[in-house]
Amino acid sequence: MIPLFVDCSGRRIVIFGGGMVASRKAVYFSGEADVLVVSRSFLPTITALPVKRRVLDVSTVSDDLIGGIIDGSFLVIGTFPVPSLNNRIGKLCRARGILFNNADGEAGDVIIPSVTGGKNYTLAISTKGSSPAVSRFLREHLEKRFPALDEMVALQHELREQLKHDVPSRSRRTAILWEVLSDRELWESLKKDPARAREQVKKRYLHE
Repeated sequence: MIPLFVDCSGRRIVIFGGGMVASRKAVYFSGEADVLVVSRSFLPTITALPVKRRVLDVSTVSDDLIGGIIDGSFLVIGTFPVPSLNNRIGKLCRARGILFNNADGEAGDVIIPSVTGGKNYTLAISTKGSSPAVSRFLREHLEKRFPALDEMVALQHELREQLKHDVPSRSRRTAILWEVLSDRELWESLKKDPARAREQVKKRYLHE
């Protein structure tokens, strides 16, 4: 498997299950895709989301009915606590060439990573399904270790554009960007006062 960022706008995603795992998946995709959640019942978290819902006991219906639900989907997710039920859905997806993520059972085609980010960046972390706890641990560590990361990405973008005009040497531009990234005092300033941090950059690295 290789990591990819995919635009899910307008794509149909079907989530089977109405519990905690289904709720997390629905939160993850809601607002970014056309989401349908299929289950006998739903947690309040799901009912509060801008997603479609279909009440159905999947264990009692035919493959044809399930197939009709998933036809045309970009991604299907199985979150039932019964692996055999998820595996059944996964088999139907494979027969139709539909991507499948399995929360419990035989591995599907897609792993949904632990994600953190801001306005200017997104980080996705995965242990390939081996340890979701480690993925969460790394995500939380990064969030605590770099609380000003979003501001740093924005600053780097602004600085990079300015250096293209002011510094002819590409190697020197790269060196300045790395020096800024390594400036611990600047990281602290970005966390407390981004405007002040930008003034520091001008004085220290642009000599303005």
